Amino acid sequence: MISPEDLIALVRNYNPKTNADKIADAFAYGEAMHEGQFRHSGEPYFTHPVAVAAILTEQRLDDATIITALLHDTIEDTKASYEEVATRFGVEVAELVDGVTKLTNLQLSSRETKQAENFRKLFMAMSKDLRVILVKLADRLHNMRTIKAMRPDKQAQKARETMDIYAPLAGRMGMQWMREELEDLAFKVLNPEGRQSIIRRFVTLQRETGDVIHRITGDMRIELEKAGIEAEVFGRAKKPYSIWRKMQAKDQGFSRLSDIYGFRVITQCEEDSYRALGAIHQRWRAVPGRFKDYISQPKSNGYRSIHTTVSGRDGKRVEVQIRTRQMHDVAETGVAAHWSYRDGVRSENPFAVDPAKWIASLTEQFDAEEDHDEFLEAVKLEMYSDQVFCFTPKGDVTKLPKGATPIDFAYAIHTRIGHACVGAKIDGIRVPLWTRIRNGQSVEVITAEGQTPQVSWLDIATTGKARTAIRRALRAVDRERFVKLGHELARSAFEHVDRKATDKVLETAARALRVGTVNELLARLGAAEITAHDVVQAVYPELTSQEGDVISPRRAVIGLEAGQSFERAPCCQPLPGERIIGITYRGRGVVVHAADCDRLSEFESQPERWVDVHWHSGMHQAAYGVTLGLTIGNDAGVLGRICTLIGEKKANISDLEFVDRKPDFYRLMVNVELRDVEQLHSLMLTLEAESDVAEVARFREKPETRSISG
Repeated sequence: MISPEDLIALVRNYNPKTNADKIADAFAYGEAMHEGQFRHSGEPYFTHPVAVAAILTEQRLDDATIITALLHDTIEDTKASYEEVATRFGVEVAELVDGVTKLTNLQLSSRETKQAENFRKLFMAMSKDLRVILVKLADRLHNMRTIKAMRPDKQAQKARETMDIYAPLAGRMGMQWMREELEDLAFKVLNPEGRQSIIRRFVTLQRETGDVIHRITGDMRIELEKAGIEAEVFGRAKKPYSIWRKMQAKDQGFSRLSDIYGFRVITQCEEDSYRALGAIHQRWRAVPGRFKDYISQPKSNGYRSIHTTVSGRDGKRVEVQIRTRQMHDVAETGVAAHWSYRDGVRSENPFAVDPAKWIASLTEQFDAEEDHDEFLEAVKLEMYSDQVFCFTPKGDVTKLPKGATPIDFAYAIHTRIGHACVGAKIDGIRVPLWTRIRNGQSVEVITAEGQTPQVSWLDIATTGKARTAIRRALRAVDRERFVKLGHELARSAFEHVDRKATDKVLETAARALRVGTVNELLARLGAAEITAHDVVQAVYPELTSQEGDVISPRRAVIGLEAGQSFERAPCCQPLPGERIIGITYRGRGVVVHAADCDRLSEFESQPERWVDVHWHSGMHQAAYGVTLGLTIGNDAGVLGRICTLIGEKKANISDLEFVDRKPDFYRLMVNVELRDVEQLHSLMLTLEAESDVAEVARFREKPETRSISG
């Protein structure tokens, strides 16, 4: 544990005017309060708050935040009180410590509905003072750095929570270095063998190619000096998890992955940044489609930089980020740059985002949303999204998440425009509404009077704002029909447990499920947004099982006409839990495809055959076949272990076919019967973690493989 003098010295490095006595007093107070408490590792507990404070000094944060770090567990875990902390260190510090305590008490890894409510509380705490979440992130970072002392089950829980919530939150705040470290520490717990395989391949690559980073940084410095540009150049290999994620996203092996090195050029001014870009593009060939200018179009968290990818030495692709020193400071600390100090005064960084405006923009679209699941979905979409910048016909810039469609663009302009959308043009050419918008494109929305949102738009839209607006409009259009259907479903469900669906019972259920009125409850029940099991359990939990509604195969899909049957498309084999689209066939009823199935493009010119459908939200009784492609080592016992792992995941193997046999590996296709997409993801993660499995992928037929005629 570092001493109080060492901690004060760290603060003085960037803030010579720090109140050293106040920090020393907080150090002594925290140490006294935690006396006799120990961490899982056996170290004195106070080593943890000190380490958290040290992490925050790296971001040059103010005295109040450093003192909060030292005291962040005192109100929760010791005899210290809010009043005592406020009297001794001021109301500002006491409020911050209290905010961190409340965040700590949120069980963010609990089940979905509870998690949505916790996200609300998390954003409320952030909106009060963003420094609360900065302390919490530093707290989580140190806990992840020392996680080995915890029980394996606790390690896995904390790692998953970190990967799902804290890492993307750090990224959304612009603290990319912290996001990368949190992800990598969680990756080390969740998939240690996968991480080790990346590291081993890196070591092998360095042996074969030498110090690539040193050579490329040297080449860049030479080119910049030739152009008379004064700049610093840094290079690094990307983190193992970042490489793993690229491998999964691009479905490529390590040997085929090109941009595993990243380089930064730090210039003196904005003009030099563009000159440096020109010098680099003159020396190396730019990779098409891999250029982004976040200087002219900054991200909402203040991030500014030029990103380009070039073919460097030996044809290797390298990613280059170019920015000024001030931009770099914001890129390193994100929204935290607002509080950073230098030479005893708060840094006047022109690129640092006002935290109040930033958090307001983040929470604005969620404030009116009452449905917990929809709120949680919207939060996750926004937290994990990257951005694209597109233009209106008048030249105004609109920022959207990566993967956004013209539907998202229309709703970003105005809800009324979104509701009336009937088509779109991108760069003057008419395109389908599901087209993904790319950076720099001009988008024009075509509207028509009398148009209303379609159910299929939910599978097209990606932003929380658009999806929320579409759902509300659909509920309004279909409300009367859904209320009648919901009433029948409720009556039947309550009769099933020998009870009656009286007005009082339904009012009780509506209050328990927090959906407002009885009509709202019935409308959501009729629309299959909540299940009859949920409604009955809200009033009579002792009469319902924990399994949920068991859905028979013929009721598995919602949206079919009376007497209409369905079958799963063999090309994409959709599972419950996935977004689906129905296509009508003569004599076959409806064939259900996954919403991302490549074969749907064959039916673009036949919109009359498209059916808006979705899976029933209850527990599905049937098992559905899915084909997995596996590449496994050719060693004794490997296939037996693979079959055992599949069985342990409660999946049944219905067929197995070897498609390639080599001396060192086998390639095989395994047909497994699964309950839903969650079971599929769990099974694939388990197989990926097996050391003798080189590759596992879900098999999907391409359009040219076979044709289906209507």
